[in-house]
This record gives sequence, C-alpha cells and structure tokens, in this order.
Amino acid sequence: MTRFVSLEDLRQACLDLPGGHPEAEAKVRHREAVLTKPKRSLGRLEDAVAWLAHWQGKSPPRLDKVEILVFAGNHGVTARGVSAYPAEVTAQMVANFAAGGAAINQLARIAEAELRVVALSLERPTADFTQAPAMDEDAFLDAVSSGYEALSPEADLVVLGEMGIGNTTAAAAVAASLFGGGGARFAGHGTGIDEQGLKRKREAIDQALTHHADILSDPLRIAACLGGRELAAILGACLAARHAHIPVLIDGFVSTAAVAPLAKLREGALDHVMAGHLSSESGHRVLLQELGLRPMLDLDMRLGEGSGAAVAVLVLRAALACHTGMATFAEAQVSGKET
Repeated sequence: MTRFVSLEDLRQACLDLPGGHPEAEAKVRHREAVLTKPKRSLGRLEDAVAWLAHWQGKSPPRLDKVEILVFAGNHGVTARGVSAYPAEVTAQMVANFAAGGAAINQLARIAEAELRVVALSLERPTADFTQAPAMDEDAFLDAVSSGYEALSPEADLVVLGEMGIGNTTAAAAVAASLFGGGGARFAGHGTGIDEQGLKRKREAIDQALTHHADILSDPLRIAACLGGRELAAILGACLAARHAHIPVLIDGFVSTAAVAPLAKLREGALDHVMAGHLSSESGHRVLLQELGLRPMLDLDMRLGEGSGAAVAVLVLRAALACHTGMATFAEAQVSGKET
C-alpha cells in the first residue's frame, strides 16, 4: 500500500518518475517496417502500438488486462448553481454503474475491459472553493492515495474516467489556474446548463482564482484547493501507472484537468498518457493543446465516465491486431518496395 503522508512526500513521487523502454519500441517499429503494407500506411495505429510497447517494455505489447477506473466525487461548488443536475445524481449514477445500466458498462464489455468504480466520500462534498479550499491537505492526500492504490499493477492498460456533478467547474478552475485565461477560457456548458448558468460558472471560477491567488504557483495546492476527490484520485492513479510502467488512456475534459498538475510539476510526466478522445466540452481542446496531447478520436462526446477513452481501447485493439497478425513481406512472399 502507498499512502502519501505530506504534500512534499507526494511531490517527490511526482518528480521521481521512471522512463520507458525504447528498445521495445524499436522492435515494434522494425516489425512495422517489414509488414505487408506501404511504409506508415497505418499512420497513428503504428504509433499507438509503439507507444504501448515503450511503456509496457514488451514487444509485441499486450492488451490482455485492460482496466477502466471511474472515480466519483461530489462538489460543494454546486451550491452556486453551476450544474444542470443536483448533487444527488452522482450517487444515483454510481448505483447505475453497479447495476450495469450506464454507457460505460456497455463500452467496457465490448472493449473487453474490467470496469471498477470507486466512490469517494459522496456523503461529504468538497467545500465550496469560492470560499475555502475544496480539500484540506489530509483530504487531498487521502483521495490521491485512494487513486494510487486502486490501480492493478498487473494491468496492461488503464483508462481513467470520472463521475461527479459539478466537476467540469472544478476542472475548469484547475485548468485556468495552471494555464491562465480565467473562467471564460475553460468553462463550458457541462451537463447542459443554460447561458445564465454558464455565467454563474465562470464567475465562480474567477472568484475562486482570486480567493486562492496565493497558492497558484503550486500545482499540487491548486489540485487540492480547486479540484475534487475524483480529480485527485485520477492524479494518483495516473502517477501509480507511471511508477508501474502502465500506459494510460485519459477520457475527457475532467480527466485531462485532473492529470494536468503532473505536467506542470515535471517535464515528460505525461509521456505515458494518451488522450482517448476530444470532448465537445469547450475547454478540452484548449487544455489538450496546452499539454501537447493529440486525441485519438473526435466524436462530439461529453459524457464522462471514461466513455470516450473506452471507445479508443477498441482502436488500440485494432492497431495491435494488425501489428501481431499481419504477415511480413518475406512470410507472404510479397515483393517489397523497389529501391
């Protein structure tokens, strides 16, 4: 078990990151070069297999055990009228996950992935971050540790998703504090708020940025003061995956904002991470550009739950099937390109 006992303990873990396995990636790229297809004709599918190999240290890589982790949390800032749904929907949706009735249940099944949902103190929403830190240090560290410990070290790939009414507001506040621009740059309509609701959302974010101005130089304090338990847990799971050499698919805007503090703490901290899709939530494109992450898919999805990244797992399976199943020019007795 890994429990972080202080922010400095966590900070050190965020800085002390292992690298990947370039030799495994090189083997993948060598095989790709001799498969029965024109060079680079499978485009980003080839890159995806090389990325899996680089972080797993296996050539060919494997997708035998894919894990989808969905973290759920509640937010005190919902009292500001920033969401179209009441806070009790979070617990109701967690129950729906357990009953198998949500989109992510169906997507996990067809992606041949194990779905695990971790509810984080839903009965105790975080504080309204316009007035106080969303979480004190102990609560934040507990949530990060919960995410870190939730990861299965034997996983070949992990998908990180979330559920939490109000969490696009928290995500936008974290993104704005890390990259600037205020609520207007990152806040969108979330689960479907109207224009007045969007105005309240942006005002709440700007108020929070002013209230917490003294901590905006520290990515971890930003995550604690402006985020939420599910965002903190995603950060912890992403960190655990890096330490365990497990590649990560993140989902939409909230998941991306959750891991963004890691990128601010250390260059290359998200090299083991791929963006599963581009959410239609307005701030997601901007945030991905800030992080230098190119999404695999663009399907106008904005559900959360890990749903977009779960669809991307199917693309990774397609990429790996081509890499392992195709014949080489020599095996198929097909003439290669003339030089």
